[in-house]
Formats: sequence, C-alpha cells, structure tokens
Amino acid sequence: MTLYTKTDCCLCDEALEVIARVRREHPFELEEVDIGGDAELTTRYGERIPVVLVNGVEEFEYRVDEQALTLKVAQRAGASA
Repeated sequence: MTLYTKTDCCLCDEALEVIARVRREHPFELEEVDIGGDAELTTRYGERIPVVLVNGVEEFEYRVDEQALTLKVAQRAGASA
C-alpha cells in the first residue's frame, strides 16, 4: 500500500490513523510518500491528497473509509493464501 501525503495535512494525518488501525488487524507493508519537493508528484496529486494506492490502484483520496480499506486488505490476504 502507498500513501501519498504532504506535511501539515490534517487529512493525511487522519488517513494515516485509519491505515494504522487496519494494519493492527491485517498487517501489510505501507510506503509513505511525501509529494513535497517532487514536481511530478505534486502535479499528479496536487490538492487531492491524501491518495491511497492498494496494489498500485488508486482506491482513496481525501478520506480513507476504514470499512472499505479493511475489506480490500482482507480480500487481498485471502487471495494470496
């Protein structure tokens, strides 16, 4: 999972909290990417952050739905079992 974020972003902080709660129940790798200082990422994501990619697919922007994320992670875990 990848979380695109930037500093001083309260929605990013909220997204990270949701992701942390889901990770406690369903462990997974998380890469946090700060778009600040990267012109290409800033152009791509700009004000849409946070953006969450699951298996390389954009699944959430602005807000992360905890139930939906839990379902996606659990489905992925079941598919790899």
